[in-house]
Amino acid sequence: MVAPPDTAPPDNDVLWARSLHYSHDGSPALVGVSVGVRQGEILALTGPRGSGKTTLLRCLSGQLRPEGEVWFNSVPVHTMGATARERLRRDRFGWIGPEPQLLPELKVWENAALPLLLAGASHRAAKSAACEWLDRLDIGGFARKRPTSLTRAECQRVALARALVNEPAVIFADEPTAPLHRAERALLLRALTTAARSHEVTVLLATHDEATAAVADRRLALLDGRLAGAAAASSPAHDTPEGQAACSLSA
Repeated sequence: MVAPPDTAPPDNDVLWARSLHYSHDGSPALVGVSVGVRQGEILALTGPRGSGKTTLLRCLSGQLRPEGEVWFNSVPVHTMGATARERLRRDRFGWIGPEPQLLPELKVWENAALPLLLAGASHRAAKSAACEWLDRLDIGGFARKRPTSLTRAECQRVALARALVNEPAVIFADEPTAPLHRAERALLLRALTTAARSHEVTVLLATHDEATAAVADRRLALLDGRLAGAAAASSPAHDTPEGQAACSLSA
């Protein structure tokens, strides 16, 4: 996956990075990390807490500017200014973390529609798209409620709807199941992977949980900011019937 120096990114890699270095207050967080991710692939980034998973996601998504190269669809993200990177994140990327980070003053559908509203979509179009994803995630009945009336697991599904509403090319999922119980964790993972398979969305999934990593097509392990190894999933989910199903938790 890693190309030699002075070559362009592989055509089949939607996201590609070479020799990333990043430090937090002088402490190395990433040391020479290179990675390539294909369209529609679910890649698990594994490793203990503090291994560099979140930093790598933030570098790849343009939130941080590391030393090295980051390319999205053969466009150099590392040369973009702050405004262009913000637009890229808003229009082409989705993000879900361990906390839903919903705005309590907004209704559930407004939280889910926020990326579209910020991008200038009409109120009607944004609401329609948000409610469609809320329905697919079996929380459409909460569309007019406030987030404070939802459970933690339901709020995470709203956050997933928000990550999907702008039809992103890539979703960055940073420990999205960490705060959930086992049954709720499985439900969210099923929603995420089904949406990714049915819409050919690339997913980078950071996790320290073995069961969560098992849904991925491939894994990259990080340790102390360095790439520790790679392993392909034994049975890629692309071949499963669920991979061909429409995204609905009740399907």
